[in-house]
Amino acid sequence: MASNEQMALVVLFIISIAIGAYAYAILPSQIVTHWNAQGKPNGYLSKELGVFIMPLVLGLILALCFVIPKIDPFKANLEGFKVQYERFFIVVAAVLLLVQIQSILWNLGTMIDFSITMPILLGLLFIYLGFFLEKSKRNWFMGIRTPWTMSSDVVWDKTHKAGAVIFKVAGLISILGAIPWVGFWPAIVFILVGTVFLFVYSYFVYRDEEKGKRV
Repeated sequence: MASNEQMALVVLFIISIAIGAYAYAILPSQIVTHWNAQGKPNGYLSKELGVFIMPLVLGLILALCFVIPKIDPFKANLEGFKVQYERFFIVVAAVLLLVQIQSILWNLGTMIDFSITMPILLGLLFIYLGFFLEKSKRNWFMGIRTPWTMSSDVVWDKTHKAGAVIFKVAGLISILGAIPWVGFWPAIVFILVGTVFLFVYSYFVYRDEEKGKRV
């Protein structure tokens, strides 16, 4: 039987399809589907493709939510944070649904600035990801997967606690990116540097753990 979280994800998928079907009849034949960092349109598609891209993405997210627990070799670990795992998919789907709605509104003449809304949405997603990382257990599909985190629960837990802090801070920096003179680049740079740090950090945690076993 599907959980409440899985049912919520199904509902978001259905809403996305319904919004796309409704918008299809009233949108122009060519629509904007991409905006640059300044919120200016720089990508276009026919409405036949553009309207239903997001429902297709949400459908893929829905499929992954159901399939991953069945094929992950660490499926027992996934059970240990099943609620957080499923809620993460809900948060991602909700953010994408909001992007879909804003995109349709923009193409209908309500031109809400993506350079303001996207840093905020991504910032909130990064912050939630930080909380998710704190609860995650070793698995093959979600989290900070390096050769060393995948080799040890201890390394996984320590690396993900550090990663949780990095993504929460990145989320706050991203939200500040909604301020025109700040922009989104500081958050991107912070995440790239943080990713390199976590990769290296996981190695040193693993090395220290191995030294402790040999003593």
